[in-house]
Amino acid sequence: MRIAVFGASGRVGTRLVEAILTDPGLELAAAHVSPGSAWIGRQVGSTVIEYRPAEAAINAHCDAIIDFSSPAGSLYLQRMAGQRPVPIIIGTTGFSSDDLARIDAAARYRPILMGANFALGFTALARNACQFAAAHPGARVMIEETYHRRKKRAPSGTSLLLARTVREAQASASGMELPAPEIHVHRLGDTVGINEVRFDLGDSEIRFTFSVQTIAAYARGALAAAIRLVESGAGPGRYDAFDI
Repeated sequence: MRIAVFGASGRVGTRLVEAILTDPGLELAAAHVSPGSAWIGRQVGSTVIEYRPAEAAINAHCDAIIDFSSPAGSLYLQRMAGQRPVPIIIGTTGFSSDDLARIDAAARYRPILMGANFALGFTALARNACQFAAAHPGARVMIEETYHRRKKRAPSGTSLLLARTVREAQASASGMELPAPEIHVHRLGDTVGINEVRFDLGDSEIRFTFSVQTIAAYARGALAAAIRLVESGAGPGRYDAFDI
């Protein structure tokens, strides 16, 4: 399977490139960086591929594109892909409602899989937390996250996803409109990622915790998602990790 990486010079993008190059079942189709990147023209490892900006023929000779760039970069990628049917996996977060509308428009032509957290095991955590939330709709919920000190202080896409899905599970079970769970943000050293859902039951508490040890975990999970998306033969549309 030939995979192109968009945002190839980023923290996750570099790990994606490494993972593809060391997997005998995968082939790196392209390593795309921003137009002003200092990486342009560099050779990718021992391959004949060079880091280069995206172009209109971006899906030539590739089975999927994995995007870990930025909201603006993701929208640029969709414009470059035009009406081509190449599957795109997006690990970028922070999209506005207008951004998502543009991605939905692009999804009329190809399958687009978006994930707030592609690390293997995260969807299991989220599913179990939602199942518990539905069983205990009266529990007070708190979301906590800890990431490295360089990450912005706003809640991550992972925490926002957990807060939304848990609230929906409780609201559906109770038949009532419920407030959004509290989100507590922490930044500590070089922490890759710790996400926690806490249910306060009054005289007891249960916690669902998900810890990511290395950045490579996001890359491996995104690759697994790309393979699953391609092999599923999914048609045009916007999907999330729970769908696959």
